[in-house]
Parts: sequence; structure tokens; C-alpha cells
Amino acid sequence: MSTAVEKTFAAPPEVARLQRPALIVGAVFLLLLVAGIFLPHGTGQNQVPGITQFFRSYLLGFVFWTGVSVGCLGLLMLQHNIRGAWGMVIRRVLEAGTRTLPLMLVLFLPLAIFGLPHIYEWVNPQGFHATERSIEIINSKRGYLNVPFFLIRSFIYFALWIGLMYVLNLWSREQDRTSEHGLIKKMQRVSGPGLGIFILSVTFASIDWVMSLEPEWFSTIFGLLFVAGWNLSAFSFVIVVMFWLSERRPMNEVLLPRHFHDLGKLLLAFVMLWAYFAFSQYLIIWAGNLPEEIKWYLYRTRGGWGWVGILLPILHFAIPFLMLLSRDLKRNASKLAAVALAILVMRFIDLVWIIVPEFHKGAFAMSWMDVVSPVAIGGLWLAYFAWQLQQRPLVPTGDSRLAEAMEEHGGH
Repeated sequence: MSTAVEKTFAAPPEVARLQRPALIVGAVFLLLLVAGIFLPHGTGQNQVPGITQFFRSYLLGFVFWTGVSVGCLGLLMLQHNIRGAWGMVIRRVLEAGTRTLPLMLVLFLPLAIFGLPHIYEWVNPQGFHATERSIEIINSKRGYLNVPFFLIRSFIYFALWIGLMYVLNLWSREQDRTSEHGLIKKMQRVSGPGLGIFILSVTFASIDWVMSLEPEWFSTIFGLLFVAGWNLSAFSFVIVVMFWLSERRPMNEVLLPRHFHDLGKLLLAFVMLWAYFAFSQYLIIWAGNLPEEIKWYLYRTRGGWGWVGILLPILHFAIPFLMLLSRDLKRNASKLAAVALAILVMRFIDLVWIIVPEFHKGAFAMSWMDVVSPVAIGGLWLAYFAWQLQQRPLVPTGDSRLAEAMEEHGGH
């Protein structure tokens, strides 16, 4: 690919200017998060040491932003298999999102080295004042729930994700350089089984990192809920970025209302998929009515958490669903981005509803660190993402399907 073409489709200078403020915000909020270690949290029986609250909040931010990174990988492989025009215009944003995975691996290390005894009951039953019944159940699962095996599995997940990311990004870069048509088939051949690896790895990662917070509880749909949720988080983020780019050169000459219409239709599909899995899990557990299963929902329907549980299906599903039925809204980039941003916020609230009640056994309580953590990690993530987005042209110029995709949407 010629240098002239690279410059034509280079990221706008505003991307570079975003790096510094994002990094500053991330660093400042990270310092606030660390300062919280030296402060008491909660009152009375709910009071916890600062270091414990630090890692509880850190887990929340880590899982949310890891979901965006890994979700970008799933969407990237999906677009290689489907080969739709919508995938051509967002591919470089997806690739930049996947290249944040090494950062998330680095950010996992504090949890792996220091945080596990402060978060997981199965690591330190005495520190969580576990009952004899709980200790008995934990001991029966020691073959799976033990620190060495937990860490091995976690690093395997990252190895799989980063391996797929590396191969797909390498071939995409090579395609820009050579315009070799055969690379399309190679990326598709990897992406097919890669999607299977993606679903299995996300399933086990969600079980390890989140479901094992309650070692006595289990759900057969929990992993699929995270597969849908992480894809939805990533896709919502991508739509917001594409709207921002559509206001600036060169993407303002590439992106058309029909592109956003396609993105809006796929966003609607992901919203429905998440809602299907969330409702299916609730329905199965409600119908079973087993004590070891229903307590997970009891923790999340008591006190203020019950109101959050009511708002989630309304704000996370019903309202976005109705709005995304509108063809005009989907073709309006700013309105679609507003809906996507609202969904991204609800994705975080959903994660709060899943994780935080477990630490308080149903009592409604949140720490200011639960808000600081995702902002801190998000600032670092966005700075790294912006840097990666500048490394390559904003469209895959070496892909022979690009011109066809643009013609397909021309005049609509």
C-alpha cells in the first residue's frame, strides 16, 4: 500500500489529542483508587478493610473493560465470517480494540498476585466467615476452585485471545501491504473455529472471575449471558466511536446513513440476544425453585437492588428495543450513538448488579471506589486504544471487497 493511501485514510489528529487527557484521567483516578486502600469503607458489620474494597472495585472495572476488548475480538471474527459491508467500515476500530488485550493482561496481574484472597470466598473461607455448609461445598470443588488452577486457566484465556488477535491483525496488516486476496480466506478460516474458542473461553472466564464469587451457586446460562453482554458492550462502544469519526475526515467521506442503519440492526439483535439469555436464566431458576439457586436472585431483589433489577429490563432492553425498531433512528448517526452510549452505561450497571450484591449478601451498598475503578481503568484503556487506532489506516485499503462495499451503499 502506498504512503499516499495511508495518509488519506489516517486517523484524524483529534485521536492523538485524546490520548493525553484520557491518560491523565486514568492516572488521577487510579491514584484515588489506591488512596482508598488507606480509608475505611462501610459502617458497622458492613465495614471492610480498604485493601478488600480496592480489589472488589478493581474487579468490577477490570471485568467491564476486558469485556470491551474481548467483545471486539468476537465481533472481528464474526465480520470475517459474515463479510458484510458493515464489518468493512468498523474493522479497524475492532482491530484497535483487540490490541488492548495485552494491556488487560497487565492489569490482571494485581488481581492474580495480590487480590484473590480479598475477593473469592473459596480462596479464604475463614476471612469471609463462611458457614460449615459453605466450607463443605468449597472443599468438594477444590479440584477446580484452587488458586494455581485458577491462574493457569486465566492465563490460558489471555493466551487464546491474544493469539487470535495477533494472527488476525498480522494478516490484516499484510493485506494492506500486498492486497493479496488469499488473506481473506485465511482470516475466515481462522475466525470460524476462533468463534468457538471465543464462546468457550468467555464462558469459562465468566465462571472463574464472576460466578465463583458465589461458590455454592451455578447457572448453565451464565457464560452465554457474558458472551452476549461482552459483544453488546463492544458493539455499543464501536458505534459511539464510528459516530465520532464520522464527524471528521476521512471517515466523514466514507460512512453513510446506510452503514449506521446496518450497525443499528445488528445492535438491536445483540440487545435481544442479551435479553433472551438474561430472561432464560431467571425463568429456569424460578421454575426450579431450588434453595441453592434462588438465593443468587434473592440477594439482587432485596433493598435497593430490587429497583435496579426492575430498571434493567426497562432501560437495558425495552426502551432500546423500541427505539431501535425505528428505521429513521438507525440511519441517524447521532441518535444511534446516543442509544449505543446509553446501552454501554447500562452494561456497566448490569455488571454492578451481578457483582456488587455478592459482597454484601443482598444489602444495598456501594462504595465510591466502584465508580472510580472503571473510570481509572477506562482512562488507561482509552489512551491505549487511541494510540493503537493511529497505527493503521481507518479502513482496510488492501481488501478487495472495500470498493464493492462502498458501491453497495452508494446512493442510499
